[in-house]
Amino acid sequence: MTDADQTRDQAREHAVETALGKLDLDTKTRLLAGQDMWSLPAIPEIGLGSLVMSDGPVGVRGVRWTADDPSIALPSPTALAAAWDPALARRAGRLLAQEARRKGVHVVLAPTVNLHRSPLGGRHFECYSEDPYLTGAVGTGYVKGVQDGGVGTTVKHFVGNDAETERFTVDCVIAPRALRELYLAPFEAIVTQARPWGVMTSYNRVNGTSMTENRHLVNEVLRDEWGFDGYNVSDWMAARSTVGDILGGLDVAMPGPTTVYGPALAAAVRAGEVPEGAVDAAVRNVLRLAARVGLLEGAPPVVAEPPEAIDGQALARELAARGCVLVRNAGGVLPLDAGSGRTVALIGAAARDARILGGGSATVFPERVLSPLDGLTAALPPGTLTYAIGADPSEELTPAGQGFALRAVCRDASGAVIGEGSLPSGQVQWIGDDLPAGAAYETMATIEVTGRFVPRESGPHAFGTRGLGAFALALDGEVLWEGVQEMGDEADPFEAFFGAPSERARAVLTAGEAVEVSLTYRVPDMSTLPLKAVMFSLLHLGPRRDPDELIAEAVEAARAADTAVVVVATTERVESEGFDRVDLRLPGRQDDLVRAVAAVNPNTVVVVNAGSPVELPWREDVAAVLLSWFPGQEGGAALADVLLGAVEPGGRLPTTWPAVLADAPVTEVVPTDGRLEYREGLFIGYRAYEARGVTPAYPFGHGLGYTDWAYESLEATAESVRVRLVNTGSRPGREVVQVYLAPPAGDPAGDPADDRAGRPASRLAAFAGVEAGPGESVEVEIPLPARAFEVWDEGAGAWRRIDGTYEVRAAHSHADTRLTVTLDL
Repeated sequence: MTDADQTRDQAREHAVETALGKLDLDTKTRLLAGQDMWSLPAIPEIGLGSLVMSDGPVGVRGVRWTADDPSIALPSPTALAAAWDPALARRAGRLLAQEARRKGVHVVLAPTVNLHRSPLGGRHFECYSEDPYLTGAVGTGYVKGVQDGGVGTTVKHFVGNDAETERFTVDCVIAPRALRELYLAPFEAIVTQARPWGVMTSYNRVNGTSMTENRHLVNEVLRDEWGFDGYNVSDWMAARSTVGDILGGLDVAMPGPTTVYGPALAAAVRAGEVPEGAVDAAVRNVLRLAARVGLLEGAPPVVAEPPEAIDGQALARELAARGCVLVRNAGGVLPLDAGSGRTVALIGAAARDARILGGGSATVFPERVLSPLDGLTAALPPGTLTYAIGADPSEELTPAGQGFALRAVCRDASGAVIGEGSLPSGQVQWIGDDLPAGAAYETMATIEVTGRFVPRESGPHAFGTRGLGAFALALDGEVLWEGVQEMGDEADPFEAFFGAPSERARAVLTAGEAVEVSLTYRVPDMSTLPLKAVMFSLLHLGPRRDPDELIAEAVEAARAADTAVVVVATTERVESEGFDRVDLRLPGRQDDLVRAVAAVNPNTVVVVNAGSPVELPWREDVAAVLLSWFPGQEGGAALADVLLGAVEPGGRLPTTWPAVLADAPVTEVVPTDGRLEYREGLFIGYRAYEARGVTPAYPFGHGLGYTDWAYESLEATAESVRVRLVNTGSRPGREVVQVYLAPPAGDPAGDPADDRAGRPASRLAAFAGVEAGPGESVEVEIPLPARAFEVWDEGAGAWRRIDGTYEVRAAHSHADTRLTVTLDL
């Protein structure tokens, strides 16, 4: 910290203490409770503005959940991690800070740094990796970037939210060593290296204690041990105990206005259940955050002038390309030669209707989306590209979008219109004060989603609903269905609101002929609810053609083309917040489609549009497999860049891809009697595959470029490794040099009677990216963190260095070691 930085920091602390001294108890406790869904109250008498938070991590949605307020949509965090480039993550963070400032947001609720413990985790597209070191490095870059722009971050979900099933109540039972070396490790790295301004505590319990009340992990570890001085905010609706939460180190309970803080906390102080000093500590953390983002008078913001403006579309395109992982390229079928006049058959529903992000609270609404069909149409010469659907990954209804022009009309009990607004999709997602002008929960009796639909295909169209409550569905003025959808067995609100759709009616329509559509929703009494919200959807599904017929058409298109590019994908019903996966299979007939296309075209390239691993039973039968993850709004353009060789596929796998689910070392994500025991200890991901001798489909760190590299020399000390390598191919390229350590034989911290308690055979210790032109050599020095030689000693409750002879491996992937040396400590 420079002298100038230290002076500004001292000025902020002085302003915080001055402001705190002017507040009475009721005002202080009110500041710790959300005033609505996304913000804390302003306190004008001390010069404090209202602090606004917003979901991330792929974009900044703002306080409105609507496509009317568009946001840049970046690739999924798995794609960002696949670039293995903290500097690139920092640039992404700076762009999101720019987006936050544009939308009046002061704190982004991101990044998510929980681990890929099991491939069945439904929200893993929003996390980075199975490895704590890689997760911490990418997360550190992201946090630094956002805060470079003067916007706060909240690193989440602290800690143990590694699956979605029963996430509100599950008790994650994690041994101290695994907790420290795996699940806490990315949080520790980010806190100590990036100094985030916020952390979000998770819904779950860890070893019997709710995380919002976990004074050991929050006060003793996060704050005292790691030196965290930011604010600790609950996950939304996670705070359940006034006394337990404030004494457990929770600063802010969200959302408001009804929370366990506010008047309830003031009453607890007056009753002697909570010392006022605990409230003061929490308020101090909130005021410090406000000072840092420029919301407290007399306190200089950390960033007075934001960084230079970033072209969001250009960076989104770059990120998507850099995250693409080429896991197979038999015969060098890629890159394609766009200028040769060779023909390409593009196949797959996801090639036309792009899946750009996962489901749940990470959702943002971009101004535009470039599909693979858009990208390749623009990049290839006219007349060289054909398209066939082939197979649709989903037979379910989805929110009304293509062909619909809708608005939402709010009426009171007399039928008078009290508010209305446009509705770019069929989803109504109004939370808190996010209502059309003039509308209010107290006076709304009905909400009608109404407008015109112009179908692009003739035949039977299905219409339906998603959400809870009473509905009436009409087409051209005729009521086709009326009824009530009640809560089922779903334990998670996201499963109820974003889960399985319900088909309500069908109508035969003609392509190009408009019809009037209406879905009326009866607003329930919300007077007793802690959070007022309206969430429901008008759904639609176009005519379904015979799947065999669609595959046959795709086969003929592939047979007639020089190259077939098949895009396969998961759906929102497979990867989303609120539920975990039940298998790793691609939905629908997509596997059949790939097999059929590969049988007639030896130059079949498969693009996998999924946020986390899926089974690829045909992977050895196709020429190339490219993982595009959820690529964000510019994914189609980035895909064209990679397929045609304008950009190298720069990604490496941030998580191991199993051949089949049965090979995955951890498949238990469903609690038993409310407990989820992490019995595997330290052995998740590549550590477990190595210990069990199981070969995955694609190992951790794997990824092919468009050139080759020879590793020439490796030197190692306890502080760093030095690697020299040469680009032996004919194109410029980027290599990710991965450094793994194999520890000394025997592990004093392990229990000889239980080899699961021992140290993994190897683990990622460091990495660095290098670039070179054809024939060029490059040398890189990569620092080794001291923690790479340490283990958590459960008996001593401390980190302990393990001396001995280590094997240091310079590798292209965990399964592809290029050079080794020994290192004696």
